[in-house]
Amino acid sequence: MVYDEKTNLLNKLQNLLEMQIKLAHQGNATNKDSELLNEKAGEFVEKIVEDRILELPEFQNQREHLYRLYQQLSLIIADQKDDTAKKLNQIRKTRKTVAAYRSNI
Repeated sequence: MVYDEKTNLLNKLQNLLEMQIKLAHQGNATNKDSELLNEKAGEFVEKIVEDRILELPEFQNQREHLYRLYQQLSLIIADQKDDTAKKLNQIRKTRKTVAAYRSNI
C-alpha cells in the first residue's frame, strides 16, 4: 500500500470518528446511522491494523489525533450511558411510588 492510500485510509477513519462524535453530541450514539458508521470504522481499523499503518513514524501525528478522537467519543458515550442509567433509576422509583399509591387506594 502506497503512502497516499495509507493517508487516505486514516483520513476516512478520522472523518467517520468525527461524524460519530457529532451524532453522539446530538444524543444519537445508538441510532442506525451511528451503527453503520461503527461498522465502516471497524473495517477501516482492521485494514489499518493489518497493514500496521499506525506503527509507521510518519503517521505519529495522525495516530495521536485518532487516539484523542476515540477518547472523546468514549467519554461522550460514557456520559450518555450514565445519564441513561440515572433516568432509568428515576423511572423505577416512580413506578414503585405509583405501585405503592395503587395498593393503598
